[in-house]
Amino acid sequence: MHTVVERELELKLVLSPERSIPVPARLTYRSDDPFAVHIAFHIGTAHPVNWTFARELLVEGVFRPCGHGDVRVWPTKVDGRSVVLMALTSPDGDALLEAPAAPVSAWLERTLRTVPPGSEMDRLRIDDGLAELLAPTPGRAQDELWLRDPWPSDESKDGE
Repeated sequence: MHTVVERELELKLVLSPERSIPVPARLTYRSDDPFAVHIAFHIGTAHPVNWTFARELLVEGVFRPCGHGDVRVWPTKVDGRSVVLMALTSPDGDALLEAPAAPVSAWLERTLRTVPPGSEMDRLRIDDGLAELLAPTPGRAQDELWLRDPWPSDESKDGE
């Protein structure tokens, strides 16, 4: 079973220091994908624009500038309001988005309660998946071939 933590909010696409336009967005966190946050931007097309990046990047970006390359996040104040800026770069272009800090922080806090930092690997259950994948199934000829030594030892009988 996994948990989904979502939050709808309005971001601002910053076009210039004097002009921005509202962009409805959905923040999504899934406990079965514990390292990532997903943001869907609804920009007036049939399909939203989706971005996925590290939850840790957004958590840190609420407090101090972080990231490089395609995603950079940093806190600032605009007209006395605390906001989080996200600079996103893709082959299709660049975008600077402004998000209200309080709702983003509250949503992040919910994700951190759902999957505390440091426990993400436990949610992935990689060891369980590998054990299941590598476990031989009794009675299957392929498993017997798999379990047989593909390189016979040099101690073979009668020069075989």
